[in-house]
Amino acid sequence: MRLVVGRIGRAHGIRGDVAVEVRTDDPAARFAPGAVLLTEPATVGPLTVKSAREHTGRLLVRFESVRDRTAAEGLRGVTLLVDSAEIPPVEDPDEFHDHELLGLRVLTPDGTDVGVVEDILHNAQDLLVITDASGDEILVPFVRALVPEVDTEAGRIVIDPPPGLLDLGR
Repeated sequence: MRLVVGRIGRAHGIRGDVAVEVRTDDPAARFAPGAVLLTEPATVGPLTVKSAREHTGRLLVRFESVRDRTAAEGLRGVTLLVDSAEIPPVEDPDEFHDHELLGLRVLTPDGTDVGVVEDILHNAQDLLVITDASGDEILVPFVRALVPEVDTEAGRIVIDPPPGLLDLGR
């Protein structure tokens, strides 16, 4: 799975730097010198980071193959991606990257199949968006009291919903 880590904005200066709209929680790792980023459209990349620095609240990145402002301007709007396999799991056993949860089978403690995690919403409360067998969406707050077990290796999540939670919206 490919994950978006940034989007290239306008050129900065004459040496090929570009402003990047960061869309990752670890820009230091994703934009470290030598990091190779996939691109959308794919014909533009991959791009190898030569340097990155903060400047007036923006991340400026220079890529090895971009030598001047004209080339940098041609990158405007390009989406920067990484393969999810390159991202190590979080060391805290109670935290997960979204891509680790997508597609996991959701069960109740007695083994009843609830559905599959289709999305994670990050609002005031993180919510698992689960699609059941009929195609309906079920929203479950992603808190330990309701989600006591996440086993990414086994491909499953156990939820312990209070009465009525799985019937909301039906």
